[in-house]
Amino acid sequence: MTLPEQKSPPPADILEAALYAGDLDAAEGFYGALLGLEKLVRAGNRHVFYRVGGTILLIFNPAETVKPPSRAGLPVPPHGARGPGHVCFAATADEITAWRSRLIAAGHPIEADFTWPNGARSLYLRDPAGNSVEFAEPKLWFGEG
Repeated sequence: MTLPEQKSPPPADILEAALYAGDLDAAEGFYGALLGLEKLVRAGNRHVFYRVGGTILLIFNPAETVKPPSRAGLPVPPHGARGPGHVCFAATADEITAWRSRLIAAGHPIEADFTWPNGARSLYLRDPAGNSVEFAEPKLWFGEG
């Protein structure tokens, strides 16, 4: 395959990322109430969106997003995924310790809590839909900076 000459720079950031959950009430309880993310909008049983710093976390109901848009709706093509996804939230080591305590107290078992070879700590658990949720020190990817 021959690619055309690139005349624009690569994307500089991720604006939004999506996870899928069939039970949006449970997703709201986890991401909104437990994690404290700022909810931007909920559209019935289709989606709920949250602000995470300069990024938007989209939580879609997979049974709804595969439906084509209505004539009156926005022309967003059907999309979706099946099965668990993954999201990682940036946190300091002290914040990870605090999150660990809060999550366990709320009844969310921790799947893993370890330090990577570069010294970054990661904490893993599952949200109510089975998505893998990680809290990690940014130095995992960006060094000590």
